[in-house]
Amino acid sequence: MEGQEEDVKLGANKFSERQPIGTTAQTDKDYKEPPPAPLFEAGELQSWSFWKAGITEFMATFLFLYITILTVMGVKRAPNMCASVGIQGITWAFGGMIFALVYCTAGILGGHINPAVTFGLFLARKLSLTRALFYMVMQCLGAICGASVVKGFQKT
Repeated sequence: MEGQEEDVKLGANKFSERQPIGTTAQTDKDYKEPPPAPLFEAGELQSWSFWKAGITEFMATFLFLYITILTVMGVKRAPNMCASVGIQGITWAFGGMIFALVYCTAGILGGHINPAVTFGLFLARKLSLTRALFYMVMQCLGAICGASVVKGFQKT
């Protein structure tokens, strides 16, 4: 009877006062941590999701650099700040592109369109070496192609 009264007093929090603060979060996880990714998994090379994620990494990095570099170059080439989007337009271009690209790619590959983020996920054993290297190569190729297309469209 005494335990029931204590539950009623505590309301939604059904933990007794005798439990040390902060220990519940350490023991009662509502999720299971996935096992670490293997270092090398050759079976990934035959998977369509592997290639689709690489293509997505390429396109996301390509679009990010294409839009942001084009915005910065437009501001720099404008005769005055009022004739361009200005500094705030540059920040909106960077922030908006990251938001849109992460939102669009999160379901396919997790939303990391940066080699540093990919490397961090590899170190945390969330990605295999095969997948991490493929993502980083595709990201770098996408960045090179995005910057090259901008350079190709601009007059010298």
